[in-house]
Amino acid sequence: MQTLRKRGARTVQIATFALAAATLAGCSTVQTPTKGDPLEGLNRTIFTVNDKLDQYALKPVAKGYVSITPQPVRDSVTNFFSNIGDVYIAANNLLQLKITDGVEDIMRIVINTVFGVGGLFDVATLAKLPKHDNDLGLTLGHYGVPSGPYLVLPLFGPSTLRDAVGSIGNYYVNPLSYIHPDGLSWALYGLNVINTRANLLNASDVLEGAALDKYSFVRNAYLQRRQYLLSDGKQSQSLPNYGDEAPLPKYEDVDSGAAGTQGAAAKAAPASGTAAATPPQAASAAGATTGATTGATGTAAAPEAASGSSETPPLDLNGGPETTQIPAGQLVPPTRFSFPSFKLR
Repeated sequence: MQTLRKRGARTVQIATFALAAATLAGCSTVQTPTKGDPLEGLNRTIFTVNDKLDQYALKPVAKGYVSITPQPVRDSVTNFFSNIGDVYIAANNLLQLKITDGVEDIMRIVINTVFGVGGLFDVATLAKLPKHDNDLGLTLGHYGVPSGPYLVLPLFGPSTLRDAVGSIGNYYVNPLSYIHPDGLSWALYGLNVINTRANLLNASDVLEGAALDKYSFVRNAYLQRRQYLLSDGKQSQSLPNYGDEAPLPKYEDVDSGAAGTQGAAAKAAPASGTAAATPPQAASAAGATTGATTGATGTAAAPEAASGSSETPPLDLNGGPETTQIPAGQLVPPTRFSFPSFKLR
């Protein structure tokens, strides 16, 4: 009974500290707060205080912890607190009637505690038992409790009204709260905080370099992740349907179609040329232009017009008399860098 009274008094002290910090920061207001964040002015002030505490106190301690602690030791510390966290994760999965996840969490606790030397080694993951994420705030949301406004708690960071209430329940479910003496319990809590901050050093550096407004970035990321966890990871985005797009063209068919079109044009050209050149006016106009021509010129032009040779003469792409003559209807790259020149008269 005395132990419960001490822990209740400690919780009241934490709540009093949070209320005092919120009261001191309550003078900050925002003209147009974001929807879902009506306390944005208060939240931004607390966020700034937390950020300064992290910048000048927690982050340097975490860097020092990384510099003096080998990576295998830090991994063992992470596994130890992760194994303890599986206790209230299993409890909340069972409260949500997720029997399979709850049983898997209990199996993880047993395997890691027995075969993982008290949870220092994550043997359950090697045994293909998945790691879940759950808490009392998600349990309340599972049964229809609304999230309420977004809150930034002093020292604890982003939350909502529902998650803040759930965090109190998590404190009493966490086995670290029942370790004696109390100094050892608080030391383990502190080690957990420092180790968690050390694992997030790279993420915080990316956040500081990428986010223009750290407060908005952290708020949106937190709310989206909570919604994702509440929907059991089944929240899907509406992606466009690419199945109705037209198929890509077959270039073999395009080439054959182009060849067929050229062939049809070539067949139509002689007929039109013959029809245009056979009238006698064409021959007489040619004779009047030359002024002293004989029938030889007419007879030479007549067969040429009658043959319908209105096709474009071959084009020499290389400019030499010895090179292969390519019809103008085809596109073939030159073999030398002597491109044809065009002269305007």
